[in-house]
Amino acid sequence: MDYQLRMARGLDALPQARAVREAVFVQEQGFHNEFDEVDRAAEHAALFDGARAVAVGRAYPDPAEPACWHIGRICVLPEYRGQHLGERIMRALEERAAALGARRVQLSAQVQAGGFYQKLGYSAQGEPYLDEHCPHIRMEKTLGVPLKVHKKMGE
Repeated sequence: MDYQLRMARGLDALPQARAVREAVFVQEQGFHNEFDEVDRAAEHAALFDGARAVAVGRAYPDPAEPACWHIGRICVLPEYRGQHLGERIMRALEERAAALGARRVQLSAQVQAGGFYQKLGYSAQGEPYLDEHCPHIRMEKTLGVPLKVHKKMGE
């Protein structure tokens, strides 16, 4: 299937992304504090199936360290999972952050999604913690560093 990527600064400029986050984080996962002030100025990415947003995320610079950006709110509607759409959103946000001066990216991953981010080159930092009711772990990646290829034993 061919999905269209759209990017915008500020959630109000990409209102379809709000519906995806509401469906996944609030209705499906039970989070209460989904939307915040960061949404106003963050770079938002969404993949569309026709007129419907199906995968979204956001990125924004760390005010204290502009070369470090934060990526978050990555989610895919349940019926669209398993098609690598989350990876496409991550790559789009990493590229946008790099184009705007990022050298490093951090995120707060749900522990159960840690493997997804590890496959994209992120490494865990510190110990897990609770965000609302859900265990999370801080993860980090240096942009522009190629992924390491791990060989299986005996190769």
